[in-house]
Amino acid sequence: MEKGKKRVLALYVVLRVVVVAVMILAFIQKSYDHVFLCILTLCLFLIPAVIDKKFNIKLPSVLECIIILFIFAAEILGEIQGFYLKIPYWDTILHTMNGFIMAAIGFAMIDILNQNPKLHFDMSPVFVAFVSFCFSMTIGVLWEFFEFGMDVIAFTDMQKDTLVTMISTVDLNPDKVNIPVVVKDITKTVIEGTVNGTPRSIVIDGGYIDIGLKDTMFDLIVNCIGAVCFSSLGVLYILGRSRFAKSFIPRMKTPSEIEEVKKETQKRRKKKLKGKKNED
Repeated sequence: MEKGKKRVLALYVVLRVVVVAVMILAFIQKSYDHVFLCILTLCLFLIPAVIDKKFNIKLPSVLECIIILFIFAAEILGEIQGFYLKIPYWDTILHTMNGFIMAAIGFAMIDILNQNPKLHFDMSPVFVAFVSFCFSMTIGVLWEFFEFGMDVIAFTDMQKDTLVTMISTVDLNPDKVNIPVVVKDITKTVIEGTVNGTPRSIVIDGGYIDIGLKDTMFDLIVNCIGAVCFSSLGVLYILGRSRFAKSFIPRMKTPSEIEEVKKETQKRRKKKLKGKKNED
């Protein structure tokens, strides 16, 4: 086994043990939503293995580690441990990583399709990078659609609200014309409504609540930054000027690599059969 794969396997084992421990603790505390997130995390950990075995796509060890750590950071640390609220810019870091990873996947899809003799077509490096960038941004937009849908339908708060001290809106124009009124130096917001059926007046100090808009736009901006970073690496990779980029780009396995995997699988099966026979 390669050194890189050994490190990935060690990371898998450590993170799985941590997730199982968190799941057991959550079950004892009757936090069943956290139990579900742990099960989801364990399932998501299987994605690289499925890609490797079912589609014969080889993920570089560095990219595989990034994907695993991203899943762990988003679900276990972010959602269960509350890092989204405890650590500044945690969400920003993850969205930047998401832009980078999705651009890598988009780039790999084009590269893999282009290796098929029936689908082969010549594309300029810039065009390939542009397509991978568009793929990453599309995934980012779809995720923001999902966050918005969850907030509207399930009353979650995936789109985190932001306090702002200035707004510009035409709704406050007394003449009802399309000229915005700018309100500056907002110190507090008063909300009149009901909480659990009880009428309440809630005062929010510090400014006016921006409901998810700034969070959504900032997420898309940092997703764009991550996508641009990888797309730039992709161009250098195609031009043969960056060995570093190879650490992030999946590729189709060669026939010899596929054959090696089959032999390893057969050896494991034989060992299991021998073990069962010895037990009998």
